[in-house]
Amino acid sequence: QVQLVESGGGLVQPGGSLRLLCTFSGPTANSYAMAWFRQASGKEREFVAHITYNGRETYYADFAKGRFAISRDTAKNTVDLQMSRLTVEDTAVYFCAATLHSIVVVEAKRYDYWGRGTQVTVSS
Repeated sequence: QVQLVESGGGLVQPGGSLRLLCTFSGPTANSYAMAWFRQASGKEREFVAHITYNGRETYYADFAKGRFAISRDTAKNTVDLQMSRLTVEDTAVYFCAATLHSIVVVEAKRYDYWGRGTQVTVSS
């Protein structure tokens, strides 16, 4: 079993930056690929970014390419999501998720464990 806890959300102005942190734990946690999803009010949960268990490969949703960066520290058991050039459309609850799938998966249903999320609000 894997436990995930997100932090780093908050209020930021359009054009600003924010760094989200996911701290995970569990005896086999480092075997899991990790991803960030987000869910805006009234909308479905959507994929943001994915990183392999060893941190060597990443994959992004189109809207995240060039603005967001996912990274992983296997020693600290953390996954970061560095977000820049934020817009009001990025306002959402951001979730960290873990999967044992060895390929990149963007469907939320393929992820086995989830954190509770952290709110990101982009507003002037």
